[in-house]
Amino acid sequence: MLGKRASVDNRQKSALINSVLFVLLAILVMVCLCVGKYSISPAECIKILWGNLFNISGDWDVMDENMLMGVRLPRIMAAVIVGAALSLSGAVYQGIFNNPLVSPDFLGVSSGACIGAAVAILFAMPSILIQISAFAGGIVAVLLTLLIPRIMKSGSNIMLVLSGIIVGGAMTSILGFIKYIADPETQLAAITYWQLGSFAYVDNKAIVAVLPLSVVAAIVMVAMSWWINILSLGESEARSLGADVRLLRGTCIVCSTILTAASICISGTIGWVGLVVPHFGRMLVGSDNRVLLPASCLIGGIFMLLVDTVTRIIGPAEMPVSILTGLIGAPFFAWLLYRQRRNVR
Repeated sequence: MLGKRASVDNRQKSALINSVLFVLLAILVMVCLCVGKYSISPAECIKILWGNLFNISGDWDVMDENMLMGVRLPRIMAAVIVGAALSLSGAVYQGIFNNPLVSPDFLGVSSGACIGAAVAILFAMPSILIQISAFAGGIVAVLLTLLIPRIMKSGSNIMLVLSGIIVGGAMTSILGFIKYIADPETQLAAITYWQLGSFAYVDNKAIVAVLPLSVVAAIVMVAMSWWINILSLGESEARSLGADVRLLRGTCIVCSTILTAASICISGTIGWVGLVVPHFGRMLVGSDNRVLLPASCLIGGIFMLLVDTVTRIIGPAEMPVSILTGLIGAPFFAWLLYRQRRNVR
């Protein structure tokens, strides 16, 4: 009886924390819409948003409307989507592989997406084709990672992780060759900047292109959160409880890959988010994936929104996002390891 009461109290506490996180995210979205090198008053911001939502004309400044609806709103939406997607993917990977050091790119999706984007940049393709090529490159890399264990006739988690290391290393070498032959004045700079991640060139078309698939993948993973709890117990324990480990793990990998590749294709490579944010979520709501996955999405959106806002107002030139995520993520992860040093084996 006491155990059941404690479980109900924990769920209520977790629901309250997630509600607070959602409200905080909504408030931050409004604040970030207003702040920047070109500031807009909150009243003007709300008036423009309301008018565009219900197709009502108003007396607001055209420059304010263009900045808000054409530049700032797509960028903020992209930051929230990418932060939520990477954090959700990281939490799912860490759950199904029962490894707190796993991140969304450990199966090679980031390296493959980099190669896809680099090839498109090398051939001077337009931005939409760069995004498509990056998405395709990430999917191909993960397919190669999944193919190696089948060739080796081994379905263990260790073989899958090792396959990701193999594919990631090969992709990194290929990317190095592409950068070597790229024009140092134009193409190399574009490839390097894309690798560092940025929301500077995000538009509504890019968001609309990836949003439906990302939403479906996220819903599937959140709906599977109970089964992810089972997978986190280990392969043998999950099988003893009646779980189809291969099917469940494959579904999670496919959905996580879609989310990660979709994020990379609109923002470039952004590190540390999928690795660090799920740990922060566990500190708030615990390790139950039924509440951890929604919390990771919300925290990831908040974190990425704050980071992107800082990068666009911190100096005269915009800083790539991955620089700041690394500066924040690495010390936080080191502190987390220090706290849990006695549990590390």
